[in-house]
Amino acid sequence: MSEYNTRGNDYGGGRGYDNRGGGRGSYDSRGPRNDSRGDHRRGPGGGGGGERRGIPLSELPPELTESSRKVIGAAIEVHKGLGPGFEPSVYRNALRSELEAQNLPFALGHTFDVRYHDTKVGQVATDLFIDNKFLVEILARPGEIGTLERLALRGQLKAANLDLGLIINFAERRLKDGLVRVLNIEKINAERGVGHDHHDEEGGAVHDFEGQ
Repeated sequence: MSEYNTRGNDYGGGRGYDNRGGGRGSYDSRGPRNDSRGDHRRGPGGGGGGERRGIPLSELPPELTESSRKVIGAAIEVHKGLGPGFEPSVYRNALRSELEAQNLPFALGHTFDVRYHDTKVGQVATDLFIDNKFLVEILARPGEIGTLERLALRGQLKAANLDLGLIINFAERRLKDGLVRVLNIEKINAERGVGHDHHDEEGGAVHDFEGQ
C-alpha cells in the first residue's frame, strides 16, 4: 500500500536549500511551530508568544533534522511556484517532484498498524513517509492548523514509533505560517531517560528555514 520513489539515497544530489536559521538549540518565532500536544495559548489552533519552549531540535538525531530541513525547503519551492488555492493532491504531487529532485527517499500513503496490548486494532495512513525517518501531512485549507490535525499526526507517530512529524498547510499566504512540527513526546522522553513532563509538551516556535 506504499509507493516508494526510486531515485536513490544520495543526499549530495539534487537542489540545495539554505537553512541558515536552524540546528543550534531552540529556534526563534519566525519558523514552523514545534508542537507535541496541540495545547497552544492563542486559541484552538495556533501558537502564541507566551508558550514555553519545547524540546530543542538538538535533542533529535542530526540526520533527522537535516531531512526535515530538506522537506521544508522543497515545500517552500512548491509554494513559491504554485501559491495557495489548489487541492492537497496538487501540492502532494509537486512536493513529490521536488523530493525526487533531491534524491530524498519517501513513500506515499504508507500505512502503520495500530496495536493495543500487542493486538492489531487498526491502521493509520500518512501522506508522506520520508526516508524511513519521519512523517509529513499535507493540508490545503484556510485557517490555522488545529488540535485535531496535531493529535492525528501524534497518533501516526505513536503507531510508527517515530519521533517527528511535520504538518504543511499550503493554503497560507506565507508558508511559514502553515508549518507545524509535531513530536512524539513519550518516545523522546523515554529515549532521554526522563519521565513524562507536561512542561516539555508545550511547543515553542522554531525556525529552520529562510524566506517566506
